[in-house]
Amino acid sequence: MHEMSLCEGMLDILKQQAAKQNYSIVKTVFLEIGKLSNVEPDAMRFAFPVVMRGSLAENAILEITEVTGKAWCMQCQQNVVIEQRYDGCPLCESNQLQITDGQQMRIKELDVA
Repeated sequence: MHEMSLCEGMLDILKQQAAKQNYSIVKTVFLEIGKLSNVEPDAMRFAFPVVMRGSLAENAILEITEVTGKAWCMQCQQNVVIEQRYDGCPLCESNQLQITDGQQMRIKELDVA
């Protein structure tokens, strides 16, 4: 489960930002996870409190927004929504797609004190 190590990386970021921005408690972490990122939101929800235990984010709430997968079809020249990597274009069935959104995992916002 690589979500545990992703949460550990997130904790490192929270600590770095706390030192830079002078806060000591993280109340809420607003996280964006793309549908094409290979990150399981439920696994993140499970790992988050385990990793944050004893830290500045021990009682933090994790709010996850899932971002739709999108791609540019080179064949029909349209922006399309895709459910998973290597899907064909839902309009023309071409496999010549360039992913434009939905691969990210990022901290979008923090509520801190």
